Amino acid sequence: MKKFKKVTITCNSFDKDIQAIINQCKEVLENIDVKIESIINLGEINKSKKVNFKKIASNSDLIISIGGDGTMLSCSRELGYFGVPILGINLGNLGFLTDIAPEEITSRLLEVVKGSYTEEKRSFLDISINEKSNNLLALNEAVIHSGAVAKLIGYQVFIDGVFVFRQQADGLIISSPTGSTAYSLSGGGPIVHPSLESIILLPMFPHSLNSSPLIIKDNCEIMIELVGKSNKAKLSMDSHNLVDLKKGDIIKIKKSVMKLTLVHPLGHDFFSACRNKLGWSSGITN
Repeated sequence: MKKFKKVTITCNSFDKDIQAIINQCKEVLENIDVKIESIINLGEINKSKKVNFKKIASNSDLIISIGGDGTMLSCSRELGYFGVPILGINLGNLGFLTDIAPEEITSRLLEVVKGSYTEEKRSFLDISINEKSNNLLALNEAVIHSGAVAKLIGYQVFIDGVFVFRQQADGLIISSPTGSTAYSLSGGGPIVHPSLESIILLPMFPHSLNSSPLIIKDNCEIMIELVGKSNKAKLSMDSHNLVDLKKGDIIKIKKSVMKLTLVHPLGHDFFSACRNKLGWSSGITN
């Protein structure tokens, strides 16, 4: 595997704990002549503060994301979409996308930048509304929901132009395998290994007794049309970018042509992460 020479560091704040991790990363990298191109606080970026993420990505051969999975999701949408690989340092709780614990930074970071690591590809979801190119992107999931507690919306679902079902529910989660351990999991969806080429459709509290999650190939195009009495709904991507919807709107979702490249230290194992994060095998003794 190649060695990394130009690194950008991202985070969602510059609080005391994160600043200490940034300083530690800088010390490790500068001692082996790795150039730090940028340090970006994604939490401060808004519409009034423009950042040329494409240029930053083109000038970096590795992005380090410091924080939890939320920080990694923001970093992936803004920088990982351009193909530059991302390594996660986990300061959150679950951390399915972030690998390195704070106490392992020096040893693990040295291993990775010197070329001892594995790469993994993850798919994004592209979302459009009413045939318009809305530049909407999700790594975990797109969620169509009512925007209110215990309020149903009506929708009908088509896959590759074929009618699948019509339903009333609190909403619908359309998830990638990456997102199967996120919001979809909390809604009772299946855990899908990230190597599987699939998309998960999970109704949220459907007004039905025979509704189950549906797993399809990720080369399918999903179309959802808002129908029924409810005339308002919301669309969110990775709990981000909330968009207003109305009756008659058509949402199309498909796998993006671009992929995210995650960098893992040697020894990374998805099932080990599930055991540690989700408590698999807890309470079992020999």
